[in-house]
Amino acid sequence: MADLQKRLTALPPTLRTMKTDYASLRSQVRNFSDFYGAAITDAKKQISAAMREMSEANKDLLEKYRKEVALRRKYHEQLVELKGNIRVLCRVKPVLKEDQHEEGQSVVVTTDPNNESALSVLKGQGRSHNFELDRVFHPQATQEEVFQEIEPLVTSCIDGYHVCIFAYGQTGSGKTYTMEGSTENPGINQRALKHLFSEIEDRKDMWIYTVTVSSVEIYNEVLRDLLSKDGEKLDIKINPDGTGQLHVPGLRLIEVKKSSNHYFWKTWEFGESYRNFATMNQHSSRSHALLMITVLGTDLASGAKTTGKLNLVDLAGSERVWKSGAEGERLKEAQNINRSLLALGDVIQALRGKEKHIPFRNSRLTYLLQDSLGKGNKTAMVVQVSALESNVGETMCSLKFAERVCKVELGPAARKIQRGGGSHQWTQQTHSQPNTSTSNNNNKQPPLPSQPVSQPISLSISQSV
Repeated sequence: MADLQKRLTALPPTLRTMKTDYASLRSQVRNFSDFYGAAITDAKKQISAAMREMSEANKDLLEKYRKEVALRRKYHEQLVELKGNIRVLCRVKPVLKEDQHEEGQSVVVTTDPNNESALSVLKGQGRSHNFELDRVFHPQATQEEVFQEIEPLVTSCIDGYHVCIFAYGQTGSGKTYTMEGSTENPGINQRALKHLFSEIEDRKDMWIYTVTVSSVEIYNEVLRDLLSKDGEKLDIKINPDGTGQLHVPGLRLIEVKKSSNHYFWKTWEFGESYRNFATMNQHSSRSHALLMITVLGTDLASGAKTTGKLNLVDLAGSERVWKSGAEGERLKEAQNINRSLLALGDVIQALRGKEKHIPFRNSRLTYLLQDSLGKGNKTAMVVQVSALESNVGETMCSLKFAERVCKVELGPAARKIQRGGGSHQWTQQTHSQPNTSTSNNNNKQPPLPSQPVSQPISLSISQSV
């Protein structure tokens, strides 16, 4: 009993000690929670600050990268201009709603938002092929963006240069849309003519210009006038005047003025309505269409005359016979299209290899474009590609051809200018050394040529609109 009493007496101090320890432990836990919360908050602040610093650093690096890409592109374009390389632009066709309901329509072509010259094609099994061209337009690019890229070439036509802009790619890849566009959203053709008249208006106090236009179709190697009511069949011949230049007897030539521009396009649309189109795509042509614009200029001060020519070409779509389901007449069309495109490839290959003989005569297409694809001229190609997996074979072929075209050097562009004072001899002025007046000799005339300069194809029938 006494022992129990002792134990009971000792319990209160023990309980008080335990209560004190509990209170201390509870206080420590509460303090730890506050400390832990403060530590977490501080860590979050440090992480956020580090992320902000990293983000700013990344933005700075990205900005520097973009500037470097832009500078690199600028120098590349200057080098291309000096060498006279054919400029190659690529436009990726957007995926349309009707394409999304078919099998094998996943997107395999991607563009780089930070590099306007690059795109990548996924070929399967995780393998990709990277291409670098002069400019790549993403699927959402507008008609205006595309035209702004080639606008300087169009302007140079007024200055007396021969220029060729052509759209290349498989059937249904968007070539006709890029070149012709729609009534609400016109393509390169209409924008080019509109730009020419704008430039002519700006120079009206110094120069007088005459703009003439013709349009032809090459279908199954037959040349047809698209501005003629009966679509007369034509031929390309050597001019009998002894100059050795080409001409197209009977081709209708329309003089176009700014005030009659709308009427001309109505006439042109009438001719286009008779153009041949493919079975794979009712809006895709089975023929090559050429819109040829000639600009004759006269300097009011010196009497010097310039002759510029702009060829705008909507090539027929390349297609594989097994895929198009062609037979009979359609098979013949496909074979002629592929044969003429192969001839164009042979010309490109010969130009690239700087061969002495360029096989321009192997097709009507290359023969007609001889004075714009040859040495001393300015040329741009818009390669149209589909982003869909089902077309990856054609896309790869088009892009590989574009890579070869990129390496073609036509030499510095030559200006076609005739001296004032009644001289009929033509002179060449390279684009890198234009004929501009200087403080030492404001009346200096352009030098005589060492060799005759190619004149544009002469057109035998003229009609003003």
